[in-house]
Amino acid sequence: MSFLDYINYDKNEKRRSREIKVSQLPKRRSGIDEPFLVLVLLLLLIGLVCLYSASYVDGYYKKDMSPYSYVLKQGIFALMGLGLMMIVSGFDYHKFHYFAIPLMVASTALLASIKVVPSMWVTINKATRWINLGFTNFQPSEITKFAFILFFSSWATIQGPKKMKRFMYGIFPFFAITGVTALCLYWQPHLSATVTIAAIGLIIIFLGGASLFWLLSIGGVGFAGIVGYLLTHKYAMNRIKVWFDPFSDFRNDGWQGAQSLLSIASGGLGGLGLGQGRQKHLYLPEPANDFIFSVICEELGFFGAMLILTLFAALIIRGYYIASKAPDRFGTLLVAGVTTQIAVQTIFNVGVVTGLLPVTGASLPFFSYGGTSLMMLLAEVGVVLCVSRYRKPEDELRDRDRKGR
Repeated sequence: MSFLDYINYDKNEKRRSREIKVSQLPKRRSGIDEPFLVLVLLLLLIGLVCLYSASYVDGYYKKDMSPYSYVLKQGIFALMGLGLMMIVSGFDYHKFHYFAIPLMVASTALLASIKVVPSMWVTINKATRWINLGFTNFQPSEITKFAFILFFSSWATIQGPKKMKRFMYGIFPFFAITGVTALCLYWQPHLSATVTIAAIGLIIIFLGGASLFWLLSIGGVGFAGIVGYLLTHKYAMNRIKVWFDPFSDFRNDGWQGAQSLLSIASGGLGGLGLGQGRQKHLYLPEPANDFIFSVICEELGFFGAMLILTLFAALIIRGYYIASKAPDRFGTLLVAGVTTQIAVQTIFNVGVVTGLLPVTGASLPFFSYGGTSLMMLLAEVGVVLCVSRYRKPEDELRDRDRKGR
């Protein structure tokens, strides 16, 4: 398939689509999916409150900052992200096909620039994952996540289920693109982003019709690659060691995991009270980012933490429900990809702070500090809301029959 054919997908969709013609798509509804939007707004609001509680001590002690610095910056980006979300939700999501290849190329080039223009990258805690924009630091891997969602959703839709079952169409593109991206992320290093992006791609191509045999084979290769990576990198093996027993190296590599467990244990069932946590007082590393859930557990206790996880579970379930109701394969894959990203990041973050997974730099969606990543996430939520404006033809007819009664 030529690049021109790819870009002109919408014009030729009647001929190539194996599921539904453009002329058969239902008209866009005036309303978006309200339950999904309410859940997002709830998590965002609770996240800002928890961020202030988790970050005001860190902001107080840092030079040129105040106790309100983190939450004020996050709040500004949240407002900008909400505006972007509403703008994106009004688009015709079929037009996103046009951006699949350009965004994938641009995001890969941006990641590769760490070797070409290293001076514009910022290193924090031995990780080089950010580009300095002057007013803030930006993490290019956030763009790559959406690029994967968009590219493989578009690719699987255009190729169709039959072609996706073949290795050259269903597996090879994923393997090649993921390999290049993983190499770029290895230079940072950013293992959690690599696993998240790979999981997003696997879910999309599986739903797109890729052969289960090939997917299991790729999974085996990926597992072997992770094992090889751990065996050849001392710092990675140290993380595995302190994962099993963070108190074995309490003062060094085990410090993060041990302090996180102490925070969770201190919270008990009811918690110490919002703002009353102790471990965030210069004991727990990254209380506003990677370990914000530890602060939540300490201050809100088991019941508060379970309430937040219940909201996340409801959001994820609703996201997959919207995907199942999308009128075509492209809409289904887009929503499934965004929902999978939220699910994987949530599982990773909670797993790390509770000791179920090794310590990695995984942020908690809507809660962890990071303005540009929050904006990107809310823009992706806008894509979900955009798709939710459309319904399958049979669903439209069923709703009309119910109203007629």
